[in-house]
Amino acid sequence: MKRPLSAIRTALVSEAGGGLVLMAAAALALIVANSPLGGAYAHALHLSLGPLSLLHWINDGLMAAFFLLVGLEIRREALDGRLRTWPDRILPGLAAFGGMAVPALVYVALNRGGDTLRGWAIPAATDIAFALGVLALLGRRVPVSLKIFLSAVAIVDDLGAVVIIALFYTSGLDPLMLGLAAAVLAALVAMNRLGVTRLAPYLILGVILWVLVLRSGIHATVAGVLLALTVPIRPSPGAPDDAASPLHILEHGLTPWVTYLIVPVFGFANAGVDLRGLSPSALRDPVTLGVAAGLFLGKQIGIFACLRLAVAAGIAARPAGASWGQVYGVALLCGIGFTMSLFIGGLAFAPGLHETETKLGVLAGSLLSGLAGAVVLLAAKGRSPARPPV
Repeated sequence: MKRPLSAIRTALVSEAGGGLVLMAAAALALIVANSPLGGAYAHALHLSLGPLSLLHWINDGLMAAFFLLVGLEIRREALDGRLRTWPDRILPGLAAFGGMAVPALVYVALNRGGDTLRGWAIPAATDIAFALGVLALLGRRVPVSLKIFLSAVAIVDDLGAVVIIALFYTSGLDPLMLGLAAAVLAALVAMNRLGVTRLAPYLILGVILWVLVLRSGIHATVAGVLLALTVPIRPSPGAPDDAASPLHILEHGLTPWVTYLIVPVFGFANAGVDLRGLSPSALRDPVTLGVAAGLFLGKQIGIFACLRLAVAAGIAARPAGASWGQVYGVALLCGIGFTMSLFIGGLAFAPGLHETETKLGVLAGSLLSGLAGAVVLLAAKGRSPARPPV
């Protein structure tokens, strides 16, 4: 049987293509929201389908698969990939930390003293699909090492976002449901320890875990990450993924569905902002400014400063073959926070509250970051190879 390509190499292709599809979905959402179909678009998203609205099924249900894939990527990279050793983790780890802390501080600075501080985490995330989509448009102008570095940063970034969602956007816990969810999680861990490798039992218990987590008060998508951390993996460092590894099988199976269907559907459902009759005050709102400035200014400052300091201190090396100009361009692209930023924005505030301002900030910050990053990468020259000693 032909063995699949390494997931990190596959991701560079599939997520780049997925980023282009996501861009198209976001653009279509904006067009529809500002057309005569805008009313029908908003009405359809709030239609009740059983216990949840269509929008909730997308954000809490479909996105659980997205977070399952995120969890699988984190587990695979930590055990079998580019985050396997501590030296491998230093540079993307520091970059991700700076890229989450500084945007949050920028947002807090622009919203201090108000009732909107709960949105501090909105600009802290990077949208890997969107960023790789921009890199795909630039072709060979960007070294492969930078694309891999961007993927590693985004994975650590995603881990931070999951922790933030679990710790700061959880309320009204139900002890019974939480206890039952813990019991199901314990069963999943036990299956892993006992060597169960069939995926079906994990997926069946995963669905039960999702229902219990949803009813416990913790955001349901966290169930996807918890399930991922229990799926068995057969490490194959430095080689193609093990074709019999349950984690690799599930990840390869999920990737096209999440990349080309679930994330674009989420983007279409959440990016539609009705700009007709929008008042200038919405553009000057602290939430809009905090999110946009956090993504565009905070991300580039936090990531690039941490990289320069790490290299200057000798604790990490610059990505191979990349100039500082190219590194700065990628730091700018990390300000594209679209998917995860919109997701956290939906958790930060009550339904309908600051919704337009959040979406405006995410769209503006992501658009500025994408355009500026592309311009810098087009203008930047690659790093010249070192001359051999004479």
